Amino acid sequence: MTTTFLLVRHAAHDNVGCYLAGRTGDVPLGAAGREQAQRLSARLSGQGIRAIYASPRKRTQQTAEAIAAVSDVSEVLTTEALDEVDFGEWSGKTFDVLDEDPHWRRWNAVRSLVRAPGGETMLDVQSRAVGLVAALAQRHGQEKIVLVSHADVIKTVVCHVLGLSADAWPRFDIAPASISVVAMGDWGAKILTLNEYV
Repeated sequence: MTTTFLLVRHAAHDNVGCYLAGRTGDVPLGAAGREQAQRLSARLSGQGIRAIYASPRKRTQQTAEAIAAVSDVSEVLTTEALDEVDFGEWSGKTFDVLDEDPHWRRWNAVRSLVRAPGGETMLDVQSRAVGLVAALAQRHGQEKIVLVSHADVIKTVVCHVLGLSADAWPRFDIAPASISVVAMGDWGAKILTLNEYV
């Protein structure tokens, strides 16, 4: 029995790469992101998706709704386990400002050990994300399901499946509106595709 997980990063918001959106406000998709979400939904149309789970952030919800609109799934299920990393005091700051912070630089060097101020470590994130995937594999059996989340959250799942430390996150990319496919069964788990961009 194998469950197939399509790990989807939300499509782009207007300021991707400029500031750390994190859990700040309710950042929606920008115009380019809405186009990405449409291409993504076209790519996933007819794929036999049986369930869609998403982070509570607006950008993930909008991406998930675009996928649901072309599938047989009537409801997007929201789960905190797929939420963005809790960056605490760093949320909403520009990367120029963050790059001046020695704590931020250390966090990026050793994410498995360093906690965001008032937030999480990457091991916290990995624990909740991997726990969700394991629970959903039991619930959904041989179905194909979509999980719409955020780059760092998806990276923690990929690192876990590949047996890599959470500190291996810079070794691969998870682009906006990309799909990474994980198969999980009683035999274990494996990555089928990584960062497939449409």
